[in-house]
Amino acid sequence: MASSAVEGETGLIAALRAGDESAFTALVDLHTPTMLRVARGYVSTHELAEEVVQETWIAVLRGIDRFEGRSALRTWLFTIMVNIAKARGVKERRHADLQVLAASGGTVDPARFREAGDRWPGHWKEHEAPVPFPDTPEGSVLGEELMTVARRELDKLPPRQREVVMMRDVLGLESAEVCDLLEISAANQRVLLHRGRAAVRQALEDYLKEKA
Repeated sequence: MASSAVEGETGLIAALRAGDESAFTALVDLHTPTMLRVARGYVSTHELAEEVVQETWIAVLRGIDRFEGRSALRTWLFTIMVNIAKARGVKERRHADLQVLAASGGTVDPARFREAGDRWPGHWKEHEAPVPFPDTPEGSVLGEELMTVARRELDKLPPRQREVVMMRDVLGLESAEVCDLLEISAANQRVLLHRGRAAVRQALEDYLKEKA
């Protein structure tokens, strides 16, 4: 972590310990939307997810003096939230993950690739390669539409795939952090991330084809 980032987090932690209400409000505003999305993967309703997040913030206020800084503040925050979500009676899904993945099929339709006897086996077939994202002057406007499509598709993912994609691509957590938070293996994390990203990518491709 860069020194400026470390200094910024150190200052934030000090402000929270001093009871700085504005610092706490800023932290809540920054992380609550993502916390709700992640919590929703553990509980059955949005209302329960809101309760989990509320309990998390209370726990943060009560525990900030005991935070030792062995991990990033954000990692500590989400660790608390995940533990609270589990304590609400969510069934453990670790052993079911591989079964769900096996039943979900490939991330990309195999028919889009050249067959074994082809000159270039495994390569994209003609007209089947992924549609490139636009880099035209209109790209910024279309970019907002693509973000809406991506968020909508993200919400459709199976809970554990959504959690992994959110933590890796939205929160920017490292693979090891995600594995610790979700109590999954590194291999399982990679598969879940790949499948989740592929589903979102496919939705964006389909949208761009429709626009074209």
